[in-house]
Amino acid sequence: MKLYFSPLACSLATRIALYEAGAEADYIQVDTKSKKLQDGADFYPVSALGQVPVLHTDDGYLLTENTAILPYVADLFPQAQLAPTDRPQRARMQQWLGFVSTELHKALFVPLLDAHAADAVKAYARDKAASRLGLLENHFASHEFLLDRFSVADAYLATVLNWAAYGGIDLAQWPRLKEYHGRQLQRPSMAKALAEELALYRAQS
Repeated sequence: MKLYFSPLACSLATRIALYEAGAEADYIQVDTKSKKLQDGADFYPVSALGQVPVLHTDDGYLLTENTAILPYVADLFPQAQLAPTDRPQRARMQQWLGFVSTELHKALFVPLLDAHAADAVKAYARDKAASRLGLLENHFASHEFLLDRFSVADAYLATVLNWAAYGGIDLAQWPRLKEYHGRQLQRPSMAKALAEELALYRAQS
């Protein structure tokens, strides 16, 4: 199994999930600006959009999109209990994965982190922060995790929340959400994955 990743990108969530599962994988770094691998090979044959993550499974096919890869990893390693098995909670996990992907990752943080985005676009995105992050703030008033226990949805959410400071979002405005994020960063799998990718990010900067 191979994970194509870029340091501190959303592919970090899959690395966290794999570490949680104690799974073996090859990690292949991608320069998402040049769309090249470290050996100079073109990334487009692997990903038509030149985006990470891409998971090359042991069955020989390529998976893209966090909302597909993360449940796949959870199902591949059921002993790690990274996804619920009962239907209502499974649907709830998919709901959270969709929320993180569309409402936070794409709608909020992509515009804020895009150096080429116009100020009006950034302002439009920032206006969405209160409702989206407020929803999470209310959720964590009575929940420790997005579901009843840690799941791949938490791996994705914590990864996206790492970008808040870079996007000009102060999580202190949502203290329960900030506390949740801090707790997740203390998980061994997350601390290990983040430290490794932070070192890679600094090395390429």
